[in-house]
Amino acid sequence: MTSKIIRAPYIDQTEKWPTGCESVSTVMLLQYLGYDISVDDFIKKYLIKDSFEIRRGYLYGPDPYEMFCGSPYDKDSYGCYAPVIVNALNSFFDSIPSCPYCAEDATDMPMGILLETYIENDIPVIFWSSLDCLPTIIGPDWRLKSSGETFTWISNEHCMLLVGYDDENYYFNDPWKNHGTIGYAKSLIEQRHREQHSMAVVITSE
Repeated sequence: MTSKIIRAPYIDQTEKWPTGCESVSTVMLLQYLGYDISVDDFIKKYLIKDSFEIRRGYLYGPDPYEMFCGSPYDKDSYGCYAPVIVNALNSFFDSIPSCPYCAEDATDMPMGILLETYIENDIPVIFWSSLDCLPTIIGPDWRLKSSGETFTWISNEHCMLLVGYDDENYYFNDPWKNHGTIGYAKSLIEQRHREQHSMAVVITSE
């Protein structure tokens, strides 16, 4: 049997950051890299966020490709997509003198490449799937503040830290409900990953 699991710090999101899976997964990665940063500091200093509002009877909100939709502390908020985490991570790295790291958007990168290039080299990957691998749900939608266009969210969105694999499963530090390091069936994870736009974020070094 071939297998690999990276031992990364684990943080549970459930009580304090109910919609903060992206930030919690990112901070687990940063702590693994040796940085002393808390989830609260990451959210406050580096994560771009915006709220929702009603205009002329319509719900307007942020673009999740540009900022977090709502607040990670609010259970009724939504989340954000890979470019937001890339920008937040690079803002953090830019704040560290002589930092060797850079974050890159790895959306649509095949699982085999993620495993070979990053996991095999002891670099965890920030990875979008669904909460508890539940089926994704189309909606709700809102109008984007930036353009007025209608945006449709895919519910049950979830972000975890990919840390390993074996013949049957991919393994994640899953911040939801204290799951810890948990394995999910490969075919199911790949399906949920596709349903959430195949998003991932990777760390490279100079």
